[in-house]
Amino acid sequence: MQKLTFLGASGTVTGSRFLLEADRNTILVDCGLFQGASALRAKNREPFPADVKKIGGVLLTHAHIDHTGYLPRLVRDGYSGPVYCTAPTRALLQYLLPDAGRLQEEEAGYANRKGYSRHRPAEPLFTEEDARRALTLIRELPFDQTSIVLPGVEFSFHRVGHIIGAGFIRVVTAGGAPILFSGDVGRRNVPILKDPEPILPAKYVLLESTYGDRLHGPESPLVRLEQVVCETIARRGVVLIPAFAVGRTQEVLFYLRQLQREGKIPDDLPIFVDSPMAVSAVEIYRDYTTEHDLEMRELEDADLSPIDGRWVRLMRSVDDSKSLNRVRGPAIIVSASGMLNGGRILHHLKQRLPDPDTTLLFVGYQAEETLGRQILDGARSVRIHGEIVPVAARIEQIPALSAHADQAELVEWFSKIAAPPARTFLVHGEEAARTALAGRIRDSLRFDVALPAQNHAEELP
Repeated sequence: MQKLTFLGASGTVTGSRFLLEADRNTILVDCGLFQGASALRAKNREPFPADVKKIGGVLLTHAHIDHTGYLPRLVRDGYSGPVYCTAPTRALLQYLLPDAGRLQEEEAGYANRKGYSRHRPAEPLFTEEDARRALTLIRELPFDQTSIVLPGVEFSFHRVGHIIGAGFIRVVTAGGAPILFSGDVGRRNVPILKDPEPILPAKYVLLESTYGDRLHGPESPLVRLEQVVCETIARRGVVLIPAFAVGRTQEVLFYLRQLQREGKIPDDLPIFVDSPMAVSAVEIYRDYTTEHDLEMRELEDADLSPIDGRWVRLMRSVDDSKSLNRVRGPAIIVSASGMLNGGRILHHLKQRLPDPDTTLLFVGYQAEETLGRQILDGARSVRIHGEIVPVAARIEQIPALSAHADQAELVEWFSKIAAPPARTFLVHGEEAARTALAGRIRDSLRFDVALPAQNHAEELP
């Protein structure tokens, strides 16, 4: 008998953590942070509901913080086993985890100086040093190769789009039924990365459901992006784009550079990328050519700079970031984090949200109760770093830029499985999204679908 416990991403889109026990073996698939509302973030400080020293291995689907960001805390609490991921994921984590540790320390320090934390004193969840210790445990593996995590436990990574290095994971334990963890499923026919690989057979499937209740629509993101940028240029404003440092930033840069190559926006329009992690990720995306799709390779062969160029300014230091306060439009600033739950974007919001010439352009998912969702829902003012900031900027959104498959794309990908799973668990989605996707799967595929609750344990015959 195998037992699977849903420690996160159950009824919410963050905190991806799944504990699999088989015989005397225990592995953790994903080790993510809860993000968004304070009640969710508070879960990160709850004691881990298992003995971390008994975990034999950690498998990571991809590098995003909501799938990996709890790892330094796990190590701080005593975990010392191997952490397996793909080579691009490891390359990203070399920057992402220390950056997350620095942000934890900086935000705790800022909260103590400004006095807006509930805790006295505010303490970081983990430190940069914790993150660097976690990095020493990482072991990289290629796609499409079966490996052994523990005696009697085999697994393999398979490309799933979304971001560079992302994979779905198939796990097979001795005498147990195959289990497939989808991670975050990307979209087909998007720039830079290869399309998701076909799903493999499995008796049990954990399927993400972030966009399980919506369709992205047929409109090309290029059309809407051109319109928003040109309207903002006309009033000599700044387009402020909050974007996840890994994946979304690089895709946004690809489209902006395409509009410049086609003469639809000025070639000399300054584009500032203000996130140390995003800057490093641009370099990793550029270097891992084995993961590029045909369109990306053709542009590189023609030396057309798909995601960087003379007017793309990569802002690394804090002083670089502060200098953007003096920038006047027209210009574009792309900054992390994507859901406005930390990072340099908050300082730009304090500076530019009161300016009616600014356009705040959302290009990614905004979870419930996040600052991003508040603004999208029409808030006239918001609280940032304990201060009330009026919202006078224009608010725009381009859903088609999402790196997540929508309902139809998820069902299409899942429908290609060789045989119906004994049970499918919908995870990594808010309740409305996964309820809608469950109905669609039951109606069209006739598969058995479950919506596990937080900390639910399921025995898998």
